[in-house]
Amino acid sequence: MKKLLLTSLLTLLFTSAYSQQINPLIIKEDFENQKKWVDSIYGNMSLQEKIGQLFMVDVFSSAPKAKIDKVKSLINNQYIGGVIFSKGGPKRQAKLNNEFQELSKTPLLIGMDAEWGLAMRLDTTFAYPWNMTLGAIEDNDIVRQVGKRIGEQSKRLGVHINFAPVVDINTNPNNPIIGNRSFGEDKGNVTEKALAFMKGFHQAGILGSAKHFPGHGDTEDDSHKVLPTIDHTRERIDSIELYPYRELIKEGLNSVMVAHLNVPALEDKLNFPSSLSKTVVTDILKGELGFNGLIFTDALNMRGVANFDKPGEIDLAAFLAGNDVLLISEDIPKAHALLVNAYREGAITEERLAHSVKKIMYAKYKVGLNDYQPVDTTYLVEELNTVNDDALYEKAMENALTVLKNDKATLPIKDLQKKKIAYVNFGDESGKPFLEELRKYAKIDWVKANNLDGYVQKLKDYNYVVIGFHKSNENPWKGYKFTEKELVWIYEIARTNTVILDVFARPYALSDLKTAANFEGVILSYQNSEVSQQLSAQLIFGAREANGKLPVTLGESFPLNTHFKTKSLKRLQYGTPESVGVNSYKLKKIDSLAQVGLWSNMMPGAQILVARKGKVIYNKTFGHQTQQKKSAIKDSNMYDVASLTKILATLPMVMNLFDQGVLTMDTTLGEMLPEYKNSNKANVTLKEMLSHYARLKAWIPFYTHTLDTITNKPAAKYYSTTATEKFNVEVAEDLYMRRDYQDSIFKIIKDSELRPVKGYKYSDLPYYILKKYLEEFYGAPLERLVQRNYYESLGANHTTYLPLNKFPKSNIVPTEEDNTFRMQKVQGYVHDQGAAMLGGVSGHAGLFSTSNDIAKIMQMYLWKGFYGGTRYFKPETLDAFNTCYYCEDDVRRGVGFDKPQLGDVGPTCGCVSMTSFGHSGFTGTFAWADPDLEIVYIFLSNRTYPDSRNRKLISSNLRTKIQQAIYDAIDY
Repeated sequence: MKKLLLTSLLTLLFTSAYSQQINPLIIKEDFENQKKWVDSIYGNMSLQEKIGQLFMVDVFSSAPKAKIDKVKSLINNQYIGGVIFSKGGPKRQAKLNNEFQELSKTPLLIGMDAEWGLAMRLDTTFAYPWNMTLGAIEDNDIVRQVGKRIGEQSKRLGVHINFAPVVDINTNPNNPIIGNRSFGEDKGNVTEKALAFMKGFHQAGILGSAKHFPGHGDTEDDSHKVLPTIDHTRERIDSIELYPYRELIKEGLNSVMVAHLNVPALEDKLNFPSSLSKTVVTDILKGELGFNGLIFTDALNMRGVANFDKPGEIDLAAFLAGNDVLLISEDIPKAHALLVNAYREGAITEERLAHSVKKIMYAKYKVGLNDYQPVDTTYLVEELNTVNDDALYEKAMENALTVLKNDKATLPIKDLQKKKIAYVNFGDESGKPFLEELRKYAKIDWVKANNLDGYVQKLKDYNYVVIGFHKSNENPWKGYKFTEKELVWIYEIARTNTVILDVFARPYALSDLKTAANFEGVILSYQNSEVSQQLSAQLIFGAREANGKLPVTLGESFPLNTHFKTKSLKRLQYGTPESVGVNSYKLKKIDSLAQVGLWSNMMPGAQILVARKGKVIYNKTFGHQTQQKKSAIKDSNMYDVASLTKILATLPMVMNLFDQGVLTMDTTLGEMLPEYKNSNKANVTLKEMLSHYARLKAWIPFYTHTLDTITNKPAAKYYSTTATEKFNVEVAEDLYMRRDYQDSIFKIIKDSELRPVKGYKYSDLPYYILKKYLEEFYGAPLERLVQRNYYESLGANHTTYLPLNKFPKSNIVPTEEDNTFRMQKVQGYVHDQGAAMLGGVSGHAGLFSTSNDIAKIMQMYLWKGFYGGTRYFKPETLDAFNTCYYCEDDVRRGVGFDKPQLGDVGPTCGCVSMTSFGHSGFTGTFAWADPDLEIVYIFLSNRTYPDSRNRKLISSNLRTKIQQAIYDAIDY
């Protein structure tokens, strides 16, 4: 009998007199305790306390003491039921929250307007994308994840109800207050997004509130300032504006906020605010839609309602209309007194009062206020700004980016070797992150001019122009339009160039385009955040795919749902560690290790890069070019990579010939170069010499034979300080070697003795030989071959031999104060003496590069010969060279590639897979790729400066300790 009675009571409380809709404030599995708590609290309240529960007061945590004290007075004297926090900071808010809760006899319901996260109101908190941006995402689960994370952040700060999601359907592009706060203009899409967002809130354990009922999407006025009119028929409002509410109510919507709107089709009274309308609140929302959750007024100090009547009178009217919570009353003491008096006079019945107050109590129990705990401020800011937030923001923005036009498959940009690309920026905000990200993929010139003619003339030399339109990302209400001048200029630039227009502003900016005919590509990036700019640049170059769909109509050119999908060209992405299963906090150990390297004088500076699953997740610079600390290391600084040249220049050219069948693993030197047919190296195979198993000498100090025997300086017989017809091999600054001595170098190599016993011996000599072979085979110098076949199309624009021909010396990191050969600071010239004597270009050394460029080449290897839409060689070719053929003879090497140690000692941390491969360089460089875990690791330094005898980097194993830290940071 008792169980039957409880079931009947539960059914009664789960429904209402207005409908059979489930009450969203009930905790079904804990109903008996919830009801007991609510009844107990309500039963012990005075009338004044009950009336007080209806009010939610606003407060800024940044407010002066007088205003804070006023709120405390309202808690003590009017027994208010809740507080809605606005601007301020998280720590200040948490402190006030705890103070207010301590004062209040009944726990306070804490609310916030935090539609895109706490950053909507608070400093030092996280901002997620605006609703319009989320509206472009096809995968609604991403929107749920965003809602859940915002809910978790709210809960962490002691907030119980977040007044979101906005479910207004923004059918009016000129709406001054909704706009970007809406998910779009399509009722289905808005509803799906709002539902996902709401479910995220619920999973986080907070209440959501759909707003602004009955629909604020088609207005041209701001209800903060005036009473806007919704001038549509009842049928239209039913089918469009009310649609999301119906669907969300079915799914357990906790709360609705009622707007201050004049809706003649719903309310007969002239210019009567919907928030005060019994027809709107009680008859339609509660009755027809069957809503049983909490009903909040929009702020009662807004002019859309405040102009209608006196403070206090408005509150009473709002309550009588059917609202439960009176939000931001202009005069709570006066309103409180009026409601108490109305109760005593019978205008408010006990049943009506209990209906709202108990709903508020049920809501408080639902969010855990039956067991209130103060906000813990320990690590509060850190926990409101986590690496997981960064990863989710990246995921959301990536899926929102929308390609609106893509004539002739302009996007993504392909064939970089054929492109000369300019960037032009318009708008009044920075596009610096966009430009910097574009430059990670190709050479991009930032073209500036003071007038249109200047732009037209300067852009004549470019076959691609990327126009970035950048507007404020501060909030969704900021200006977003093109100026008339900007429109004229971009039309003309587009008329005479191949143009990609990328808009970092709300979609409606594009509504002002009279035509999009001359734009080959149009991208909508929605927001001018740093991440949006970076991801959009990645999309342009095919590292990311375009998946977004236009959530609104933008004139005839771009109807609702316009979108062009683009496919990945497989270029490196840049993003967060967590997005590929790596722990950011653990990865920070690299910072500490690098600092130890600097403090211990292992090297003056370094570039360190880590990529996983095709995404660069760590890319930092440390220290300076020299110990004098005048020039800090930058991403664009180029290092002499020493023996990395072997696998970054010579080896890929050899792999090309293997791929084509010109070479095999068993091709001999006698077959490759005629002069070797009768030498002691005639039968040395490609496989043997690139596995360092060919009995070749480790190296030959060619330069020592050219030094003066008395002064130990470059002998006049071989060198000149000025370039002449005879002395024309530039070895260093103002130092030129005789051209004919290069023939002597190759003869010395050919005639050199073989080591007596076959076994592993690392040697540079094969790469001298291969340089000669490749240049003779192709009839072109090696530096031109690798540029043409690899670097230009890879976008490795900072990878080159002879860097001083292309870059200023200040951009190149010095390698040594050479006191044994060149007698000068070596900067911009190859450090290796033998390579220097070949004019700076050899197969074993001479290449200069950056960590970012090397990562592209290593990633191309990891993708087995594919990168940027280009197949460089077949997958099986990579496999053939990444094989240890002589492991049984204790030779760990692949063909050209170094491989993990076979025992305890070797080139890696011992934590890598046996399929991994890479190389190290004498100057303090290291590049390694692991196919199993999809890791690329690049370390560049000039440990040889000022003295190459400095072996601290080597003896400390710093490079492999960093490698270990990378593997330790992998979560999954």
